[in-house]
Amino acid sequence: MTIDNAIPQRLYLMLLATGTVSRGGQTLTVPLVCYLIQTSDGKNILIDSGLPADYQPPPGMSPAKDAKNVIEQLADLDLRPDDIDILICTHFDTDHAGHHDAFTKAELIVQREHYELARSGHPRFAGARAHWDHPALRYRMVDGDTELLPGVTLLETSGHTPGHQSVLVRLPQTGPVLLAIDAVAMQQAFIPDRKAGPIDENEEQLRASTRKLLDLVEREHVGLVVFGHDGLQWEKLKKAPAYYE
Repeated sequence: MTIDNAIPQRLYLMLLATGTVSRGGQTLTVPLVCYLIQTSDGKNILIDSGLPADYQPPPGMSPAKDAKNVIEQLADLDLRPDDIDILICTHFDTDHAGHHDAFTKAELIVQREHYELARSGHPRFAGARAHWDHPALRYRMVDGDTELLPGVTLLETSGHTPGHQSVLVRLPQTGPVLLAIDAVAMQQAFIPDRKAGPIDENEEQLRASTRKLLDLVEREHVGLVVFGHDGLQWEKLKKAPAYYE
């Protein structure tokens, strides 16, 4: 689907659930999230779709609390899955792709490298495969940084996984907002010489992607960077049904 002459008007940050994970002797709060962009011509662009309904947390991670899945979140905004025009797939980890199969009317946008790796049978993406590899879904592959429409740019940010993508959204009042997703999941990791975490696949690529995003923030005068799983930051952000505009 092509969106012509449309620009972003609203950005909703949807907190689907909150879990905790034990790491290095600390207990961290982990928000599980997705995002919705609404455009000036009434289109709806969803970014990721959260955990599947049958998800079982791994050892060390508690069950999610206060869970409200993406379909319930959209219903609170008077939207149904068929109202979503585009679904941006940042990557196919289980907590990001668990309801993709609900959006059969949408065009799904993914980095070609990531899609081909996942389809090849990489075990990391097997947990949600029934949802992101549903035969009714329509995918469009992109290669590298891509302007999806004026004001929405997909940014190739490998490292957490090959072909991961972040999203830059330019809003009329807020200005540029960077959705780092899992390229930088925690604000404390937004430094040039960061270390890879336990589920990051390539530290060299991760650092290169982080530096790319740091440069973009400075160059584009980005006033808000949203980190994918930073519990402390998410406590302070506007969350749906509130929005940034």
